[in-house]
Amino acid sequence: MGPEALAQVLRPLTKHAAPHELLVGLHTADDAAVYRVNDQQAIISTADFFPPVVDDPYVFGAVAAANALSDVYAMGGQALMAINLVAWPDNLDFAILSEILRGGADIAAEAGAVIAGGHTVTDREPKYGLAVTGMVHPERILTKGGAQPGDILILGKPLGTGLITTAHKREQVDESDLAAAVASMMQLNREASQALQRPGVHAVTDITGFGLLGHAWEMASQSLCGMRIEYEALPLLPNARRYAESGHVTGGAERNASYLMPHVRIDERLNEVDREILWDPQTSGGLFASIEPSLWPALASLAPDVMFWRVGEVTQRVQDETHVLLEVH
Repeated sequence: MGPEALAQVLRPLTKHAAPHELLVGLHTADDAAVYRVNDQQAIISTADFFPPVVDDPYVFGAVAAANALSDVYAMGGQALMAINLVAWPDNLDFAILSEILRGGADIAAEAGAVIAGGHTVTDREPKYGLAVTGMVHPERILTKGGAQPGDILILGKPLGTGLITTAHKREQVDESDLAAAVASMMQLNREASQALQRPGVHAVTDITGFGLLGHAWEMASQSLCGMRIEYEALPLLPNARRYAESGHVTGGAERNASYLMPHVRIDERLNEVDREILWDPQTSGGLFASIEPSLWPALASLAPDVMFWRVGEVTQRVQDETHVLLEVH
């Protein structure tokens, strides 16, 4: 569902009062819900599922699991357990589903979590994902809000998964390019999240279905700050731009563009292909953070074990989100 439609359907739910123990919920619209259990512990809860983005069932399960776990890492937490969410056609071999679940279980185990159950429904199209439970200290939650003018913006994975997987569905992708995208999507954001758990990290989210600019806008609007993103600094998966040039654009990218255009100023030197990369929905994308500039040398020095790219800066504070502006140069 696109960001505009999602905001509309959720609006009535925000009218209900929330208990004080709900530290992050619908009223703040972050990557996951957080509920305080006591002074030392808070529970993180999130869910994500989608149709196959690759043909290999094991790989699809692994990618879907990494994607769902990412929201826990975006909140600064650790994953504890997960519940399988499955939609499956009656006429599709259940051996394929077993491979999907095996891929999800292996990634959950890599994250230090356990698959503790699940739920299935019959559907015309297969879908898979996880409902994940995690844990975080109530005073160490990473949220989208909190970016400050003068911060720098960093990104933890290259962009382009939507373009490459769309080319794959159309059987027009180079296998090496698909392999690079799969490796990126299967990579957990756990180490990146751990690296960001330090003073001076002001805001964090993960880049998924709303694309780079969609999630940057969420952070900027909740922080009541502007952002300036340097296009040439953005890391791209191999040949992502070529797939954009060939028209392998998703419907999600079009919805993202429609919603975000009033909030974005894009340098006129950036053409339509450049813009498609900015709107491109990501599957299991990287963490996106707003940090004090003094932290950058230490985070950059973690490469190649933990990768971050410096991609922009936070600009002026504003009175309300109607004046927030994303600029791309």
